[in-house]
Amino acid sequence: MERRNLLKAAAAAPAVPLLGSAPAQAAARGKAGDRFALAVLPDTQYLFDADSADPAPLRETFRYLLEERSVVFMTHLGDVTEHGTADELALAGETFRKLDGRLPYSVLAGNHDVPGGTDERGASPYLKVFGPSRFAGLPTFAGASPDGYNTAHLFSGGGRRWLVLALDWRSSDAGLAWAQTVIDRHPRVPVIVTTHDLAYADDTGAAALSAHGQRLWDRLIRDNDQVFLTLNGHYWPPGRTTLTNAAGHDVHVHITNYQDRYYGGAGMIRLYTFDLARNTIDVETFAPWFLSRDPAARTPLEAEHLELTGPTDRFSLAIDFDARFAGFDPVVIPAPRPARSVIDRHTAAYWRFDTAGQAVTDGAAVRDLTGKGNDLTVRRLPGSPADVLTMSAEHHPGQPAHASLRFDGGKGPDRGAILHTGPDAALNSMTFTDGYTIEAFLKLPDPFVGDHAWMGILSWEGRSGDAGKTSGWSPLEPTCSLNVSPERFLQYVVYPVDRDADPTSWSHALPVGRWMHVAVVNNGRRTIVWVDGSKIARNPTQPAHGIATLGRPFVLGATSFDLKYGHGFYGWLGDVRITAKALRPEQFLPAGR
Repeated sequence: MERRNLLKAAAAAPAVPLLGSAPAQAAARGKAGDRFALAVLPDTQYLFDADSADPAPLRETFRYLLEERSVVFMTHLGDVTEHGTADELALAGETFRKLDGRLPYSVLAGNHDVPGGTDERGASPYLKVFGPSRFAGLPTFAGASPDGYNTAHLFSGGGRRWLVLALDWRSSDAGLAWAQTVIDRHPRVPVIVTTHDLAYADDTGAAALSAHGQRLWDRLIRDNDQVFLTLNGHYWPPGRTTLTNAAGHDVHVHITNYQDRYYGGAGMIRLYTFDLARNTIDVETFAPWFLSRDPAARTPLEAEHLELTGPTDRFSLAIDFDARFAGFDPVVIPAPRPARSVIDRHTAAYWRFDTAGQAVTDGAAVRDLTGKGNDLTVRRLPGSPADVLTMSAEHHPGQPAHASLRFDGGKGPDRGAILHTGPDAALNSMTFTDGYTIEAFLKLPDPFVGDHAWMGILSWEGRSGDAGKTSGWSPLEPTCSLNVSPERFLQYVVYPVDRDADPTSWSHALPVGRWMHVAVVNNGRRTIVWVDGSKIARNPTQPAHGIATLGRPFVLGATSFDLKYGHGFYGWLGDVRITAKALRPEQFLPAGR
């Protein structure tokens, strides 16, 4: 079967069903530091209810958070106890000691924890147990209002700092003014507002602000773009909504409360897993106390409440964190790096498109900045319009040069542009028998419009048959090329110097609308392709020693067939570097940003 048909057959195979939560975790990309979990604990009042108190469920919840999950912070949403008595609060305080010094957390007062009135109500058993003195020794503690009923907490996760405002269930004007000063002191930090009474929901889970919640919205949340998430208990059923603040940005409003469920909620916890690589917050709700039981011994009600999976209890939020926080904490793009910082004696060629006055008219030159003479010349395919190749200021954030070329190629001989080395360029005949690394920054358009199957990104001209190769897909294809399949898989094909073979690497489907860094690395024995610093799966184990070049040009923007070009690249190309040795990922171009 031909290589291209073989790929199509593989792509048409039925998908394997996804089960449980593991696929969501497996889909995460990037460093482990891109993910962290925030635990949210709602009303526990029925576990601390006079002589019917039973803190056992909460003790198991705390054990689970400490020993079985990686959680960076926990926040309680108020109504710790049923009556707010000294005895109830003392028992709650002793239960929470399991977390002290091991997991940072916040607690706020609900209406069952304190007498009526605002946060200026004065001394109370709650304040004695859960006042500022309890948190003062925590590294996350960022202060309290003068009355002690409102606290601020700073924690780190995903390479950012996050601010939790734990507000009394009836913050006074002075309390809200204090909260504003905290936000003002941390002007670049995203804020999560936690309080007891902010929103309620109907039986469908659709949420709306309560009267007090409307006051918080008007006085604090709406005009502070840093507030992107609010969490409250008090009401049931749970629910959520999304409101638009004064800056025109989303604020996610969530109600979490399970006191009406079996065993007063049984210390049920909600985890918010922030994934900054996927721009997602994954939310799950479950009861560790029931999970810890022997499955064979669980009662029907325990089994029913192991985990809640309705749309208000298990869901994902899509948040482009950089875009959402850009108004107060814009992403700082690294300054361009000079060519000399990414060139050494092993660099065979390096091209970038930020030279002052750089033209892309036919015949224009793009200099090889190594000084080794591998300059590129621009040539449009016959009949192609001028705008098939243009300059662009778009670039990968880790790219040394802050510029790229925008190709608007397509199928047919009249839609594309190429950049090729001259007839005497040294690169044309380099065989790289000691290894090589080919790097390129690229982005595919979104939407990805038209038929661009098998478009080429880069290649060396030359028919593989002329190099004596007979085992490949066709003796008319070039000896080395990087292409994009109909399914947007990268295809890297190379004919080695010393054997009649064509080891071919295949990537996953490339995303659209996002810059990527691609590196093809050969260590003199085999080839491995990397995308965004991650090794792809389908790299052949068969030997690949060098590249069977034939003294013909190296080309950007297309792949030839029988020395002819019929399909131009569609998308952006940034810096391209070829190194005459195998580089490690930490040596790739983005690593120096």
